[in-house]
Amino acid sequence: MPRPRTILVTGAASGIGAACCRALAGPGTAILVHTRKNAAGAEAVAEAVRAAGGLAEVMLGDIADPALPAALVARAQARFGGLDVVVANAGFADRTPVAALTEAGFAQSMDTVLWAFLRLAQAAMPVLARGEATRLVAISSFVAHVFRTDATIFPATAAAKAGVEALVRALAVEAAASGTTVNAVAPGFTQKDATGHSAMTPAQWDAVRARIPLGRLGTPADVAQAVAYLASPGAGYVTGQVLHVNGGLI
Repeated sequence: MPRPRTILVTGAASGIGAACCRALAGPGTAILVHTRKNAAGAEAVAEAVRAAGGLAEVMLGDIADPALPAALVARAQARFGGLDVVVANAGFADRTPVAALTEAGFAQSMDTVLWAFLRLAQAAMPVLARGEATRLVAISSFVAHVFRTDATIFPATAAAKAGVEALVRALAVEAAASGTTVNAVAPGFTQKDATGHSAMTPAQWDAVRARIPLGRLGTPADVAQAVAYLASPGAGYVTGQVLHVNGGLI
C-alpha cells in the first residue's frame, strides 16, 4: 500500500495555518499539525483533517528552538514514512518602530521567522528530494513590500519576511535538480478566525478596506487556496515565485 502524501504545516492551530491544513486534507494525505502551545486548537484542526479522510498528528514546540525544525521533519518521517510538502507558516508580527527596536526584539523576529525557515528548509530538503511532487511553501507577508505613510510599518517582521523570500529564491535554484519546487505566498491584510480584528479600531479597519481594490480583507481560506495550488502536483513548473494574495493592495 503506498504511503500517504505527507504534509507538514507549522503554526497550524488557527488562522492561515489551520486553513492550509483544511485545504490540503483528503483521502491519501497525512498532515503533521504543528503549534507552539495551542494544543486544543491543533487537535481541532487534526480532527478536521481526519473528517476529510486524511491522517493527522499534532506536535507542539517553539519554532524558534533550533532543534525543533529537524524534530518536526523526523516526526513526519517516523509517523507517516516520508515527507512531500512543507508549509512554513509559523511566525508573528511586530509593529515596533525602528527607533524603539532592541537587539533582543529584532533577534526574536529573526529567530522565529527567518532562522526558523532556514533550519526547517535545511532539515526538510534532503527528505523532500526523496519524495514525490515535493513542495516547500513559505508564508511571507505584504509587510515586506508595502511601505507607505498611511500604512502601519512592521520593520523587524518586514526584514525577516524579506529574508524568507530571498531564501525561497535561492532554495528554488538549489532544489531544482531534485524536482522540489520552492515558493512563497504573501498575504495582504487577512482577518483572523472568529476572534475578529482587535489589533486596530473599526475606523482603522475601514481605512484599510478603502485601500484594497477588492474592498474587503482577505480570509485564511483565500491564502490557503493559493498554498494548495503551489503544494499540488500540478504546480510542478512554478518555482522561486512569490504569489501575492492581497486583493490588489499596493
